[in-house]
Parts: sequence; structure tokens; C-alpha cells
Amino acid sequence: METANINETVVFLMSNKITIIGSGHVGTAAAQYCLAKRLGDIVMVDVQEGQVKGKALDLAQAAALDSHGSSIIGTSDYAETADSSVVVVTAGIARKPGMTRDDLERTNASIVADTVAKAMKVSPNAMYIVATNPVDTMCMVALRAGGMAVKRIVGLSGVLDSARMCAEIAAIARVNVTNVYGLTIGEHGSTMVPLTRLARIGGVPVPLLLSQEEQELVKSRTVNGGARIIELMGMSASFGPGSAISFMVQACMSSVPFLLPCSVYLTGQYGVQNFFLGAPVRLSEQGVQEVVELELNNQERQDMAKSVAAVGEKARQLDLK
Repeated sequence: METANINETVVFLMSNKITIIGSGHVGTAAAQYCLAKRLGDIVMVDVQEGQVKGKALDLAQAAALDSHGSSIIGTSDYAETADSSVVVVTAGIARKPGMTRDDLERTNASIVADTVAKAMKVSPNAMYIVATNPVDTMCMVALRAGGMAVKRIVGLSGVLDSARMCAEIAAIARVNVTNVYGLTIGEHGSTMVPLTRLARIGGVPVPLLLSQEEQELVKSRTVNGGARIIELMGMSASFGPGSAISFMVQACMSSVPFLLPCSVYLTGQYGVQNFFLGAPVRLSEQGVQEVVELELNNQERQDMAKSVAAVGEKARQLDLK
């Protein structure tokens, strides 16, 4: 194996390199979960060099207790991210109380365009995962800035939102959350579509176990899950997004596809033409292999149409459509 000298400590490098752009709460949590899952060596990048190096050092020292051999470094130099297998974009300003994901749009568009362009110069064959909000439009910004194949870029949306929905179903049904399976589609925002009708508890359809009123409560709590955390803490969520990112990174390094709901470039599916929106996809080291189009009922189609319209309007505001 290849070795490298980091802060005078010799570590062994694994074959997979994961770059995480942004060392805020989400980027740091993503790095922590990726280390815990032993997914590869990690390079954290941030313009605040002292902060990113300090966080990487802290994580490296914590990882030493697990004895898994992965390395993590912090840097402001994109040269150190060269030949990454996966690049995760978390850079941008975070939501504060009273802010929507849309309020972040123009500032974060500039940040995402700059960081992706720099990363693509040294990692043109990487898979790109965009977690910066508003995710769906930031995926389009990243695509324009990087010029990568559309199958090699996905956004963090449904993996996180679906986890929130499953947690709410488990709480209301009073069951272990590991028994709950479900997904959301559409925008990663206020018009997301939580598909409680298709969710399962131990294989049993949720509509057989929860009343319509309870299902509507699940949907409301799912849509407002991120905002509720901000309201309570005064800052955005980090552990949920970080864990969701690690699942997506794992899929992007797997030879066998995962089926995950992600923000993905659509070409007619769900009535969406040539921009990003959340949908189930077969995702692997080969990128997005297939977009799975679910059969929706009338209400779900109406809700999805609202999501399409909302994301389309945001794209037009940034001259992306």
C-alpha cells in the first residue's frame, strides 16, 4: 500500500479517495460517518484552512481508536483532492431561523460553481454528490460549472427526507424504525412528496396501520423536519445529512447498485424535462444507471406537479432553464 506523511504521522492510504468540500457541520458529520463505515481516505477542503485542518486532525485522532486505517486530512489546496472517487459538495451558507432553502440560492450558486470547477480540474472522473441547498438547483449549477456527464452527479434529497419520514412513521406507529421502509420524491424543500401510501412497516402497507390523519401528520412533520431542527437549535441539521451522505458515498463506490431516492437529472420522467428533481435511482460506481418511475395516484401526481413547478421556477431565477 501507498503511504503518506501527514503532520509527521505515517498513515496507510486506501484505494478510494473521498473529497468533502466544506468543513461546516454537515461536511464534518459526513466525514465522520464515512470514516466510521471505512469507505476510504478523506480529504476535507475549505477556504478556512485552520478550521479544516483542525477538524481533520480531531477526526483522525478519533479514528485512531477504531483502528481501521483510513486517513483524513484538511486542506485549502484542491491539488490534494486529485483523482478522487467521490466528491461531496457541502460548501455554502447554512439556513438560519426564519430562512428557507430558497433564501440561500444566489449566494450558494456562486460558491458551488467555484468549488465544483476547481474539483473537476483534478478529479474529472469522480462521482459528484451535491448537498448544498437548495439542492435541486445547486445540482444544475454544479452540472453547468463542471460539465460532467449527468449520470455522475446526484443531489442529497430523498435519502435524508426518507429517513425523516421513516422516523416519523416509527414514532407514530410505535415500532422499531428499522422495520420501516419508505421514500420521498420531488423537491428537497417545501413541496417534497412523502409517499406514505407506498411505505411499509415490516412489509405491511402503512395505510393499513396508520389512519389518514396520522399519515398527513407524518407528511407534515417530514416536510418541516429540517425547519423544526433549525427552530429548536438555531442552526441546521448535521447528523442526518451527514449519515445520508455516507450512504450515497457508499453507493457511489459499489459495483452492485443501491436503490436510493436522490436528486437526479430527469429527461421526461415524472413530467420533468432536463433539470434535477428527487426520484428513486439505481446508483453505483458507474453513476446513475436508471431512474425508477413509480406509478403515482392522482393526488401524488398533483403534488409532484407542484414540486416540478417550484424547482422549475428556481431554475429560471438563476437562468438555469
